[in-house]
Amino acid sequence: MKRALTTKVTAAVTLAAMTMSAVGCSTNSSTGDTTTATSTEATEEAASTEEAAAEETTEEASTEEAATEEEATEEASESSDIWEVQTDADGNPIDLGGMEIIIRDWWSGDPTEPANDYEEAQQEYRDWAQETYNFTIKQQAISDWGSTPADFVDYATVGGDENYIFILRDDPAITSAISSGLMYDLSTLDCLDFSADKFQRNKLHEQYSKDGKIYAMYAGYSEPRTGVYFNKRLLTEAGIDPESIYDMQADGTWTWDAFADLMEKVQRDVDNDGVIDIYGMTLNEGNMTTVAIFSNGGDIVGKGADGKYTYDLENPETLEALDWTVDMFTKYDAEVANPEGAEWDYYKEQFINGQAAFMPEDEYAGCPGNFLEDMEDEVGFVMFPKGPKGKDYINVWTNNPVAIPACYDADKAWKLAFAWNLWTNQPEGYEDFNGNISTARNGIFDTRAVDETITMMTQPEHGTIAYHGMIPNMSIGSDFIWNITPGCVVSEQVEAIADTWKAYIDEANK
Repeated sequence: MKRALTTKVTAAVTLAAMTMSAVGCSTNSSTGDTTTATSTEATEEAASTEEAAAEETTEEASTEEAATEEEATEEASESSDIWEVQTDADGNPIDLGGMEIIIRDWWSGDPTEPANDYEEAQQEYRDWAQETYNFTIKQQAISDWGSTPADFVDYATVGGDENYIFILRDDPAITSAISSGLMYDLSTLDCLDFSADKFQRNKLHEQYSKDGKIYAMYAGYSEPRTGVYFNKRLLTEAGIDPESIYDMQADGTWTWDAFADLMEKVQRDVDNDGVIDIYGMTLNEGNMTTVAIFSNGGDIVGKGADGKYTYDLENPETLEALDWTVDMFTKYDAEVANPEGAEWDYYKEQFINGQAAFMPEDEYAGCPGNFLEDMEDEVGFVMFPKGPKGKDYINVWTNNPVAIPACYDADKAWKLAFAWNLWTNQPEGYEDFNGNISTARNGIFDTRAVDETITMMTQPEHGTIAYHGMIPNMSIGSDFIWNITPGCVVSEQVEAIADTWKAYIDEANK
């Protein structure tokens, strides 16, 4: 923070110097003009008046300088809490003893140089934090996506001398690890304030809480998830203004019915050969099934005020969403046009090739490095439409939980949490910086998608957390969601899994 404060004070002194310089120039100019005076008295009077004016201006400059310095100091004080040195009981900076900390994930490569002002500010702050509190920290890929849950369980069971913080993913093995006492209770660590904005912006700690204990955390805005992409060219050719979808989203009329009406209009046999050429949509059906449930105010597993999990698959809102989803798949899903032996993700090629007008899909698909970069047609992106029981557009947040293994003692766990908390602070001036937005701007999204849809997706009022991932042994994809397909009978699928899931939930509540 010292550098930022020095910059502000220097600016104040410079401003005062410029003011003084202006006063000097003004006085000299006025004195030069007095050569036209015909009276010595008039000349002296004018000089006296200018001297008084100069003194007054100097006083004003001095006052302005003092005020500017005071303001700069106050601004620095108000905005630089992260730079305030936290001390121990003896008043010395907290010392982590040179700990070498690794945040384990499955994707990080070698660190790169800062590429923009935000990354430079972030790096400056992180360097300061490591030097001030005597530790080093880096994020490194050690496990892979598939092995991460088992790797955590194995390490937390056996232990080790490393200083690991684990980035995990939703998986039955992780939820079982909570029940087995393998994940450290973060609520006992007073260096973590879960009322802070960086935690409240995603609520993951609430998802990973049980009996008043917190087992995982996440910092910052939630990653946007499933919305609906649309091909602007295909809509225009069908007589639909693509901007009208954004307008519906803005005025609250973007609903299931509106979505179905558009798919009905755009699905066409263009060459009149009896075969559909443009389908209403193509997709990974599981994505739409899950988000449709929540868009109607439903869920699969709930959580009561008593902290107990509830079986909600047969709630009216959930069943209505499932029936509607099957109806949409049956009428408009391009899956029927898949060639024999097509891979599960053939829908991507269908959308890129203009074989379908809509694609319910996660937001990341349009970000740099993902498959929609190959799209030649211009696309739009909106939130998933709301169902008749839905109160507003909703995004089911799914973030990677961060955990500390319970095999560590209290002192080590505290130090790891303290370091991670520092590491995940936003640098001064970027407190509300949303990296999802800047990433999206570099993708294929148009302006309204970024400014309206994706921004909305990261706001708390449009996000929710799901609890089905917290039930050990419960895998909603293979157990149920993947069986919701065109033409299926929802009641039969529900009946087939109901007793099993109820038993899982009863066991989780013990």
